[in-house]
Amino acid sequence: MPIEIVCKIKFAEEDAKPKEKEAGDEQSLLGAARGAAAPRDLATFASTSTLHGLGRACGPGPHGLRRTLWALALLTSLAAFLYQAAGLARGYLTRPHLVAMDPAAPAPVAGFPAVPLCNINRFRHSALSDADIFHLANLTGLPPKDRDGHRAAGLRYPEPDMVDILNRTGHQLADMLKSCNFSGHHCSASNFSVVYTRYGKCYTFNADPQSSLPSRAGGMGSGLEIMLDIQQEEYLPIWRETSIQAGKGQGPVWGLGSGPSLTYLPQPWGNCRAESELREPELQGYSAYSVSACRLRCEKEAVLQRCHCRMVHMPDSLGGGSEGPCFCPTPCNLTRYGKEISMVRIPNRGSARYLARKYNRNETYIRENFLVLDVFFEALTSEAMEQRAAYGLSALLGDLGGQMGLFIGASILTLLEILDYIYEVSWDRLKRVWLGPCPSRGCAEGGGASSLLPNHHHPLGPPGGLFEDFAC
Repeated sequence: MPIEIVCKIKFAEEDAKPKEKEAGDEQSLLGAARGAAAPRDLATFASTSTLHGLGRACGPGPHGLRRTLWALALLTSLAAFLYQAAGLARGYLTRPHLVAMDPAAPAPVAGFPAVPLCNINRFRHSALSDADIFHLANLTGLPPKDRDGHRAAGLRYPEPDMVDILNRTGHQLADMLKSCNFSGHHCSASNFSVVYTRYGKCYTFNADPQSSLPSRAGGMGSGLEIMLDIQQEEYLPIWRETSIQAGKGQGPVWGLGSGPSLTYLPQPWGNCRAESELREPELQGYSAYSVSACRLRCEKEAVLQRCHCRMVHMPDSLGGGSEGPCFCPTPCNLTRYGKEISMVRIPNRGSARYLARKYNRNETYIRENFLVLDVFFEALTSEAMEQRAAYGLSALLGDLGGQMGLFIGASILTLLEILDYIYEVSWDRLKRVWLGPCPSRGCAEGGGASSLLPNHHHPLGPPGGLFEDFAC
């Protein structure tokens, strides 16, 4: 005959409390996911949380005035923290920035800038043919007539080649340039490159950025000094907005200041063109990006869309225009030169007589057409102006951490504790909805389903109390 022995084991109340606290502390995301035990209640979580004041406001214990005051203090501190955090977030989203300027520093060598030269008169009157006058009527203001004054309406001319017209009728640098010196060294028309602009055929000194000439000193005589004959007798005899009377006997002197090196901030602080974008294909027809080149490209694309042609000074590239408004951001890194100009009367009577004999001209022609252009750096000093973020992400996180510690005594780990508890409670609720109210223990306490050992309960023991029955 089998013998059944029932063992009664009683846990003391003081032994049960540490076990209950220990079980609550060991609940985690993994424990909640496995469903090993019931989730902690709010009082248990509050008593073990590192959030200051939560244990005194929501922990175990009797309800009273003291707990109410702690709850008000906790809510007030939380509201103050949220108010400060919202202000910090608004300040960060405005993307404030400041401008830092480094003091001027002497530079032993400075790259001399490119200097373009354009005659304000785009077409020499003596070089225009009948066909040129007919085709350039809108640009020159001259009526379409031949040299004898007869209208050319009945004549038919071939389609014009604007590049050929500009090359033939524009002022030639070899005829205009009388002398050229750069930093004491002789230069000539071969040191200039032809470039077409809206002013016609122009010439640029020091045009190659890969072999830019250096300037080793400041002041007159250390830059570009040229003498020009502007050839006023070749100017078109029509007064138009594009024709400006040349100054007589005036010699301009351009003083350049080594402008500051400017560094702008890209998005989201500003709207400059970042260097990462500069690694993409550059503007067609240009070796480097600039605002003027971008605007000229937009103008070219608008002309292409409207009349399927382009002007000579526009970049030679195929393709349709871009849709929408043209946007040309400022490059994030550029150098600007401050310019100062002064005018002196040149030449004087003695110089005019000497130049008249040298170039076989009369003194009146010399005084009305000759000028000296001097371009130089005033001083080889440079400044650096840089935009910097005044309030970055690291400053925002630091301020948020300070406000969080001041008002509620919390940290990132405290937030993780709260999220862990919310996940624990939510997961337990979902399990109850999906699997029923007591999926793991078979509802033994409720008396519905039988337990693992249905006959091993003490008849006198209180259900759910501190007594447990075990089969020995």
